[in-house]
Amino acid sequence: MRPACEVAQVIGQTWTQVEQSTQLNNWQKRTLRLIRDCRTAALGGHLDQCPACSHLRISYNSCRNRHCPKCQVLAREDWVAARKAELLPVPYFHVVFTLPGELNRLCLYGPDRVYDALFATAWSVIGSFAGDPAHLGARTGMIAVLHTWGQNLSLHPHLHCIVPGGGITAAGFWKNARSKGKFLFPVKALSRVMRARMVANLRKAFPGEDPQLFRMLFTKPWVVYAKRPFASPGAVIDYLGRYTHKIAISNHRLLSVDKDRVRFRYKDYRDGSNKVMELTPMEFIRRFAQHILPRGFVRIRHYGILSSRKKAVSIPQIILQLQGKTVTLIRQPRSKALAVRCPCCKKSLMKTILRFDHRGPPARYRSILNTTSSQ
Repeated sequence: MRPACEVAQVIGQTWTQVEQSTQLNNWQKRTLRLIRDCRTAALGGHLDQCPACSHLRISYNSCRNRHCPKCQVLAREDWVAARKAELLPVPYFHVVFTLPGELNRLCLYGPDRVYDALFATAWSVIGSFAGDPAHLGARTGMIAVLHTWGQNLSLHPHLHCIVPGGGITAAGFWKNARSKGKFLFPVKALSRVMRARMVANLRKAFPGEDPQLFRMLFTKPWVVYAKRPFASPGAVIDYLGRYTHKIAISNHRLLSVDKDRVRFRYKDYRDGSNKVMELTPMEFIRRFAQHILPRGFVRIRHYGILSSRKKAVSIPQIILQLQGKTVTLIRQPRSKALAVRCPCCKKSLMKTILRFDHRGPPARYRSILNTTSSQ
């Protein structure tokens, strides 16, 4: 079901203010413009025809931006398909590393440095605990996904990490974790080590920052949240499919949009209730824009035995040891488009017969614009 309102609608109605805003940088404005123009004539489109009944339909191109609420389906399906082929027949664990709110200021003016430090620190901590014989004594792996938002669009940077329940020993054999239903490693110890290493990395990343900030960070407990292992490897895929390509807010959470306010649903985790928030359009855009990642920043990263460099060898080796099966990892081809069935005859799949730019299709096809709608 199509949502009643869209983020693009909010951006479009306040575009003049967005362009003039000094709170938004050029990269954020470029991203917002792409989201505004997604699946409109501004990005061009293509003409599809049904091979059975010759029905014609014009569809406008998507922006394919990773922050766009309408452009995550294909990217998510491709990524999940690739992860299915790499799934190990072992339990998987989930841990979340959260930054304290005192670091939000650094996240706003140096997001790439803070988030790079967060990724590096999380893997350093997981890798160290896994390598310690008191906990596991093996090389493990990790898939980490960065989320920067809370339900009300506030800045809330945290890292979701998926860790297999075991690792490869120095002798090259798989070793299961001694978890007994709980997370691999003690959470309080993880939190203390995480805090110390993250502060050390931030001191290097921000050498001119006030030392008082870093000293103050040691006075607060840091949150490392550990969940029980996933019910099955298949549950890992379900989780990844829901969370890897999430954005700050989906169109379906918007309730209404007008020139004075934007209303959307959010969950208040303090009491577990669902609530409605109202913001001015520009405040909504400001909050949304602070979750636009720096250009080229990688928000899903793979480490250890699950890294791109090592998994082609490590994953088949582990599966052979545990299941006696020989597998070869094959790079999955990217999906180009969703196959759409003809809305007229409901039998054949539509085929693209013409592509056009922002100037629109040739004149002989323009009359069908009055009787068709874009995707």
